[in-house]
Amino acid sequence: MNSRRLATLIVVVLIVLVGCGELSGNSGPYGVNRDKSVVLASGQPNGLDPATTHSGAGGPIGHIFSGLVTLDTDLQVQPELAAGWTVSDDGTVYTFALHPDARFHDGRPVSADDVIFSWERALNPETGSDTALTYLGDIVGAKALADGMADSLSGVRALNDKTLEVTIDAPKPYFLAKLTFPTAYLVDRNNVTDPDWEHSPNGTGPFRLIRWEDDTVLLLERSDVYYRQPVAVEHVVYLLGAGLPLSMYERGEIDLVGIGGSDLERVRDPNEPLSADLHTIPSFCTTYIGLNTSLPPLDDVRVRQALSYAVDRERLVEGLYKNNALVADGILPPGMPGYGDIDGYEYDPERARALLREAGYEQLPPLVWSSAGYDTAGAIESAVISMWEETLGADITVELIDPYAYLDELYAGNIGHFFTSGWCADYADPENFLDVLFHSDAPSNNTGFSDPEIDAALEAARVEPDPAMRMALYADIEQQLVDAAPRIMLVHGLDAVLMSPRLQGLELTPISVPQWHRVTPSP
Repeated sequence: MNSRRLATLIVVVLIVLVGCGELSGNSGPYGVNRDKSVVLASGQPNGLDPATTHSGAGGPIGHIFSGLVTLDTDLQVQPELAAGWTVSDDGTVYTFALHPDARFHDGRPVSADDVIFSWERALNPETGSDTALTYLGDIVGAKALADGMADSLSGVRALNDKTLEVTIDAPKPYFLAKLTFPTAYLVDRNNVTDPDWEHSPNGTGPFRLIRWEDDTVLLLERSDVYYRQPVAVEHVVYLLGAGLPLSMYERGEIDLVGIGGSDLERVRDPNEPLSADLHTIPSFCTTYIGLNTSLPPLDDVRVRQALSYAVDRERLVEGLYKNNALVADGILPPGMPGYGDIDGYEYDPERARALLREAGYEQLPPLVWSSAGYDTAGAIESAVISMWEETLGADITVELIDPYAYLDELYAGNIGHFFTSGWCADYADPENFLDVLFHSDAPSNNTGFSDPEIDAALEAARVEPDPAMRMALYADIEQQLVDAAPRIMLVHGLDAVLMSPRLQGLELTPISVPQWHRVTPSP
């Protein structure tokens, strides 16, 4: 959610960590009723503007704001601000009827004009969103607005106060699913012009923000004007930069914590008391190394393939991930529609060296790996560089970029030969991986890769009406992309969490979806 780079992948894990301070009775941090609240440990958010976020809908933004539609825990599109919709026979015109009781947190009713304003604001180049075209770009006139060639979004119009008509450029079965990402969420035109509005947003979600202190706390309170099902959770408290969540869980102070590495190995032991609370699920996430194909020698597919053959993914899964990940032969993660057998890259140093020689390199020139960090290279970078040094004699320098500026630099193209990244699906469709990451015109295609034949195949798959044929098209495209190797796929994710039974109704899902308004906490 929008590129799911490694930084976002980490946020997805952090966002479900739950922690709190010392408790006495039902008293929780910041005066909340602990029995009726959920307390989470999280990193400091870059911001809370839905139009510019790279975070998915499962975090604070997905609970403060909302859109026309949402994903449920079965990853099916459900009504949210929209009470329902109809689709024209040719699949290009959607008519949404807004929920009659939908309101902003200040009580103002939601109108069709609010949707139009929010989408036009997201697409306006002055907003600076690098996700707007990814999720709204199918709407007629979206690109012209994003390019500064139009002042309004021609493909949307308000038929009346509560009815919105949206015209897209071709029939696309995934269009509604795209609208579940925060870029398509509503903001209040009277609110977003205020200075520092993100610290006092007027959203439409089940919770409203009542306190945000940088590096300390982000506190949400149940909205008393939420128009859907009654919300049992009174407060959601995000502790920003809290202590050690696992230790808090072990002391009985928290309800939920992500776990990995040696801690996971310990908890997997059936004799460990915490093992009863362990839950795991494959996530729709893939971690990869991006290759800047605009820079020699990575403009040569043989060099890219050589680097791919020189990565021992089995060793990474066993050593770095402690077997809490799956080897990625292809791009799509297990469980994603279209997932299937892909002829990937077995670890083969001899073949890697032969490909380099075929490309004219007895020795690779010095290369630069751009990474988010302050002091030292991350574990992935260190492990892969060590493999490349061992098998190819590569000379690679790590360039560290401030984590808060990393995504901006990545999208601006200010990177070296490699970058660490990842993508977590925002909806269950192979288009969300293959098209969003690899089409030449895709905003999240930050490797510089371009192949007209693959572009044409992706464009055909977008509008293929037969589901089986569409999946077959994507299977062929995925193999072509793996062969072209603009990204080296490393692992598919596995999420492991310790979950207290008090979080009744919480479900682990392969994609992060809003849930805290569906949870009933028990004392």
